[in-house]
Amino acid sequence: MSVSHVPSATRTLRVLRFLADHQTPVSLECIARSCDLPRSTAYHLLGTMVDEGFVVHFAAEHRFGLGLGAQEVGLGFAGQDLLVRVARTPLAMLVDRLGVSAYLAVGQGREIVVLHEERGTQMPPLLTRPTRLPARLCASGRAILAATPLERLRALYAAPAAFDDGQPRGPRDLAALEAVLERVRRQGFAVQDNEMRPGLAGVAAPVSGLPHGLPAAVALTHRREPTNVLSGRLGQEVQRLARALSTAVATQEAAV
Repeated sequence: MSVSHVPSATRTLRVLRFLADHQTPVSLECIARSCDLPRSTAYHLLGTMVDEGFVVHFAAEHRFGLGLGAQEVGLGFAGQDLLVRVARTPLAMLVDRLGVSAYLAVGQGREIVVLHEERGTQMPPLLTRPTRLPARLCASGRAILAATPLERLRALYAAPAAFDDGQPRGPRDLAALEAVLERVRRQGFAVQDNEMRPGLAGVAAPVSGLPHGLPAAVALTHRREPTNVLSGRLGQEVQRLARALSTAVATQEAAV
């Protein structure tokens, strides 16, 4: 098929490729200039891609970045496949040993997407794929955000509307969120307690060193308890699991 027959598709792919080559959000003017598009055309293309989830609009700084939809496509034949492959057995073994549920997630902007879940036999169903959750609320999202450069974190949550995700619990402004993430960095794992689902709590740790800098975390979910003893013990478990997954992915990458 001639490219001239599908100019919109060509322009869309050109913009997506340009955004994929940039680690930080870029302005509309930069996108239009670099992709050789009229500003109005770039504006309408970006608007459509934002609506479809392929591009994220960082309204506070008037910039755009690659969205979850584009990441989901890319992950299908890159980091996701490898990460799920190496994580499936360790997650299942940990669930069998501890009786909790576990899941693997990647982050994009203010959301996380769940790639794989292993459910404990006595645990209620938690998730259905593909699942998107607010990163500020769930343990996996907090683990990923805690490892996010401060400048990007503040760009993501600069506007008050960034906290209008339909969930009244958890940190409701940037200062409160930064306080939560500072505790995550200090103790090495993230915690959520009764914030995602009544009666359940969870811990998570980031999985580092993944292909293309993929932001990911592994999380354990358990029934809520009156003390933090179980969360503390599971926090150590999830950190060990995250380190093991990082090592396994690096080993697989080296073998290719």
